[in-house]
Amino acid sequence: MTAQAGKDMLLKIEGAPGVFTTVAGLRARTISLNAKTVDATDGDSAGRWRELLAGAGVKSAAVSGQGIFRDAASDALVREAFFDQAAKRWRLIVPDFGVLE
Repeated sequence: MTAQAGKDMLLKIEGAPGVFTTVAGLRARTISLNAKTVDATDGDSAGRWRELLAGAGVKSAAVSGQGIFRDAASDALVREAFFDQAAKRWRLIVPDFGVLE
């Protein structure tokens, strides 16, 4: 994968159901993706081997970077989500990689 211009990486927030507003172009420093399993091992596990719960797990994504808000309206959406402690849907569009939502 070749280097990407930071302005090409877009951060979006869902303002209305199914409608995403571009918040900023982002120069990412770190993108971290995790898919953790659920350990269900207990004292009765056969041979005391580790047991994982089938079909269960936790997926997470964390992004750290710098950018500039696109406009006052997108800035207001982010502030509103933060101060209302609302769990909003976000999209990070990374060229030549895909979309993280």
